[in-house]
Amino acid sequence: MSSVRKSTITARILHLIHQLCLRDIHVTKRDLFYTDVKLFQDQSQSDAVLDDVSCMLSCTRSSLNVIASEKGVVVGRLIFSDNGDLIDCTKMGMGGKAIPPNIDRVGDMQSDALFILLVEKDAAYIRLAEDRFYNRFPCIIVTAKGQPDVATRLFLRKMKMELKLPVLALVDSDPYGLKILSVYGCGSKNMSYDSANLTTPDIKWLGIRPSDLDKYGIPEQCRLPMTEQDIKTGKDLLEEDFVKKNPGWVEELTLMVKTKQKAEIQALSSFGFQYLSEVYLPLKLQQQDWL
Repeated sequence: MSSVRKSTITARILHLIHQLCLRDIHVTKRDLFYTDVKLFQDQSQSDAVLDDVSCMLSCTRSSLNVIASEKGVVVGRLIFSDNGDLIDCTKMGMGGKAIPPNIDRVGDMQSDALFILLVEKDAAYIRLAEDRFYNRFPCIIVTAKGQPDVATRLFLRKMKMELKLPVLALVDSDPYGLKILSVYGCGSKNMSYDSANLTTPDIKWLGIRPSDLDKYGIPEQCRLPMTEQDIKTGKDLLEEDFVKKNPGWVEELTLMVKTKQKAEIQALSSFGFQYLSEVYLPLKLQQQDWL
């Protein structure tokens, strides 16, 4: 992108943000792109400049009244206010409550939970929500359904800071599960300027860990061979500071690279659909088996 073109797009984005703040309304990044498709040409260009503007102004994107579409959901022992409305997350059904894209409207968090369970996959989240796992083990269950979005990262950090609860993570036993953990804990490279506002410190790795494959007897047919790219990603992660500072993580990741095996959370379903909520997680929690 030429400097003249980038300057033009930046000026346009700043003008649009100014209008949003004056009128106190919120739009998505997609809305912003469609205000001037001819100029922006591609949403990736308006998104990139928006991130530059956030960095330049030293603020979050949501504080500029540009929000992401709702993606993450939360269920369990949490009550909070959303723009003045009181939300009880034990009464949201199996689907849970969509995490508000504007964290500024969230307040008055209350909970009698003992921990926050951060789940990578939507399928595992649905199993735990339907089984009302949070009633047997008082907790708050949250997921971004894969790659963490900004709203879920902000919401998780707010819960951790305000409720002073430990965060236990349930991710796939593969390098990408650990990378997702790193985004929550350390931030993403493309939003490194705002990592202080988006990261949740001291997340514990509950499962699925490479050592669990033998410990819980995961059948061979449910274990997947790692690709060359998987192995390379695993070795690269072993060089990351967030892994090296936790000897237990180094040991688990080394085992994964050595055995060249990975497994999804759903591999536990080979023992029964409710094995995750009725056997695996209760054992993990009773043994305090997290790193």
